[in-house]
Amino acid sequence: MIGHRLHDAQGVRVDAVIDQRVIGHPRIISAGHGWHPDPVVVRCLAREEPRSVTSPSPLPLADARSAFTSGRDYLSACTMGLPPRATVDAVTADLAAAAAGRPDVAAAVHDTERSRAAYARLVHAEVDDVAIAAQVSVAVSMVAASAPDGAEILCADGDFSSVMLPFAQTGRGVRVRTAPLADLAAAVGPDTWLVAYSLVQSATGEIADADAISRAARAVGAWTLCDLSQAVGWLPVTASWFDASVCHAYKWLCAPRGVAFVTVTKEFGEHLRPVQGGWYAGEDPWASCYGVDIEFAASARRFDVSPAWQAFVGAAPALELFADVDADALHDHATGLAAAFREGMGLPSPARQSAIVTWPDADGAALGRLRAAGITASGRAGRARVGFHLFNDAEDVARALTALGR
Repeated sequence: MIGHRLHDAQGVRVDAVIDQRVIGHPRIISAGHGWHPDPVVVRCLAREEPRSVTSPSPLPLADARSAFTSGRDYLSACTMGLPPRATVDAVTADLAAAAAGRPDVAAAVHDTERSRAAYARLVHAEVDDVAIAAQVSVAVSMVAASAPDGAEILCADGDFSSVMLPFAQTGRGVRVRTAPLADLAAAVGPDTWLVAYSLVQSATGEIADADAISRAARAVGAWTLCDLSQAVGWLPVTASWFDASVCHAYKWLCAPRGVAFVTVTKEFGEHLRPVQGGWYAGEDPWASCYGVDIEFAASARRFDVSPAWQAFVGAAPALELFADVDADALHDHATGLAAAFREGMGLPSPARQSAIVTWPDADGAALGRLRAAGITASGRAGRARVGFHLFNDAEDVARALTALGR
């Protein structure tokens, strides 16, 4: 295909390249800031199979830990992860280029697709089953808008509001019913259209029995939607456990806020409408910028939102780091530190080991002692909360226990 295209925002000549070998999505190659009336060429390259989910040689934990400047006394990855050096460098360079009048749209689009591919590896998904999002609530709202009139949505008591509120506000007779997380599978009924829940609870760190919930849902023909924001990055997860999943990557994946993902099975995707679709959801985004007569992508990309480019510039190296790391070693490291802290606090061991530890702290005294010692922690739902991640070690456990008088 030969023709002329001008990127309006920059006034630059661009070459649109559909590089499906790597990203399966149009990639914009800037030819510089001086526009010349030369034809641009759109090349369709042969698609390769997606990269294997597991790296041939997983990155050793020690090497992954060295990617961070420091994590001492930071026990709040469950609130917001720390950026690895490569993320800081990428965002800094991108902003410097923009400030100098040379923003690199080509690199930003490419980094968005690098991020998509890395996330697919993290959750054992095909790249074509992963959509770009910005927030959990926005992604869940798309599912809520597609729920049939009068549908019953089953949620866990006290789950994160972004998983529940979109359904509660849907109208059309759509109703939310709740049950304790431990009883969620048993609560699935013949009227349930969807079970929507978080795999790891934000307020408690409790891990849901995803297998039991999925089996119960399948038995009555219901779908499942799972929020993985508090899981992916320390807990090995496979997206196909669920009919749909959402994940905001700024927590355990240490990406900038505004980078989120949706996975959708082909079967469930047939029941969803791309109500938040914009130009980036088109089969050819750069031919989908105007009007309503666009061709949506055949893959899960039809559920894409336009990405926050600067955020994805920083997300790509962070997501690739976690996609490369030895996932089992990271899980054992994080849960081992949490178990040591739990033991030091005299707290019971959960049925499923979690990297998040919480305990009652209604007056905030424990959180205050941690903060007074220079330790970053968080408080949720009347409980103190700490999370242990890749950049933490045994000294962090000891320092926190000392601060709490243990």
